Amino acid sequence: MKGKYKDLPEMVIPDTEGLPKAIVRCVVKDTLSQLSHGSDIPLVGESLDAFCVGGRVFIHSLSAAANEICKDSNRHIITAEDVFKALEELEFPEFDTDLRSSLEEFREKNAEKKSKAGLSRTKDTEKKGKRRVPAAKHEGRSKQKRRRG
Repeated sequence: MKGKYKDLPEMVIPDTEGLPKAIVRCVVKDTLSQLSHGSDIPLVGESLDAFCVGGRVFIHSLSAAANEICKDSNRHIITAEDVFKALEELEFPEFDTDLRSSLEEFREKNAEKKSKAGLSRTKDTEKKGKRRVPAAKHEGRSKQKRRRG
C-alpha cells in the first residue's frame, strides 16, 4: 500500500471471500473487448484467478483506507466521500470521475425504482381501502360474539 497506509498489517484473505469468477470474467471480457475493438481475447484460468485476487486485494485495501478516514473523522459509517478520499490517498485519482458518475447513475436508478414501488404500494392501498365486508357477514359475526359472550 502507498502513503500512510503502508504500515497497515498485511491482509490474509481466505478463498471463501473471493469475488465470483463468473462476474469477474464478464467484467474483464467486456473491458478487453472495448479496448481491443471487438476482437475476442481468451482468458486462461490463471489470468482469471489473478484478476479475482487483484480485485479482492484492491477492495480490501480501499475499504481499509476508507475505514481509517472514517475513524479519523470520529464516525462509525463509511460514506461515499470516504471512499473517494481513500482512492486519492491510495494514489488512484483517475477513478474519481468515473466512479462519481457511476454512483450518481446508480442513485438515480434507485430513486426511480423507489418512486415506482411507492406508486404501486399507493395503488394497492387504495384497492384494499375499497374492499369492504358485506354487511350481512359483519352483522352475523357480531351476533355470534354476543351469543357466546
